[in-house]
Amino acid sequence: MANQATGLPVLGLMLGDMTGIGPEISAKVLAAGALKGVAHIAVIGDARVLQLGCADAGIRPRWRSYPGVSAIDWSRDEIALVDMGNIDPGLIPRGQISPDSGRLVGATLAHMIELALAGELDGICFAPLNKAALHAGGWKFPDEHQMFGALTRHEGFFGEMNVIKEFATFRVTSHVALRQAIEMISPQRITSAVRLADATLKANGVARPRIAVAALNPHSGEGGLFGDEEIRIIRPTVDMLQAEGVQCTGPVPSDVIFLKALKGEYDGVVMMYHDQGQIATKLLGFNKGVTVTAGLKTVFTTPAHGTAFDIVGQGKADTGALEQALRIAARMAAARTQAATGH
Repeated sequence: MANQATGLPVLGLMLGDMTGIGPEISAKVLAAGALKGVAHIAVIGDARVLQLGCADAGIRPRWRSYPGVSAIDWSRDEIALVDMGNIDPGLIPRGQISPDSGRLVGATLAHMIELALAGELDGICFAPLNKAALHAGGWKFPDEHQMFGALTRHEGFFGEMNVIKEFATFRVTSHVALRQAIEMISPQRITSAVRLADATLKANGVARPRIAVAALNPHSGEGGLFGDEEIRIIRPTVDMLQAEGVQCTGPVPSDVIFLKALKGEYDGVVMMYHDQGQIATKLLGFNKGVTVTAGLKTVFTTPAHGTAFDIVGQGKADTGALEQALRIAARMAAARTQAATGH
């Protein structure tokens, strides 16, 4: 539902878990106006949490409350807020996990998803939340991505894309025990992850993505000496995808795959399990990385860093990842609109 007058996508911004730095970095990004000309941003949340973020940041930007997204006057030079009036910061302690805050974060996101499914939002970006608080607050999912899949009523494979400046990563398995992850690796899951990587990178502006598929075992199994998953599962799957026209290569040993990606040889890396790639991406771009929930009918992006309880209220939180998350959401939402309309 890109705004007809400007052609810009309409994004919903959730202020994050109010016990963390989300309100501060949201207020800073919105006040700076760096996304003007990129997207229309509607804050969906509580006015008191936005005010809290402004106080944390030491700023006093102009903002206006609206009853709904459709009522927003995008010609005004103000922060647009749809006030849900559901979170009283005075009742929730900051700098720690709060089930109450987790419950309300989940409720806000659920409302935003309904707005997106109804066509009122082209994408959703959310400042950092706390998975443990979300779970303790009654949203009983392994992570927010599984929650989004359930609430969008998605069927089929989807997953995380972690984006830093140099490359993006995708996962065959994610938030499960390592022993279980190894058992879950299959030709079907690898195929789904690579196809998802290819489609998502294209939506993010990469015309012909170069994708590397990671090995599972040390030295790519050393010809079967350290395990044969590369021989039985990974290489045959990569060969099949190559025959389909996907520009992928692998299995590539884990101890060199990110060095090659860092040098620009790959646009995306498909890893077999969570920490195989997260260690590399967080080391390379912790404060700038972005997490995308890829493959769903709604665009979801968020900073890859967490709620940073240790610096809450100090006014020194970095906004780089949130700004980048909004830019990626805008780009992906615009690509979807173009694909749907043909222009």
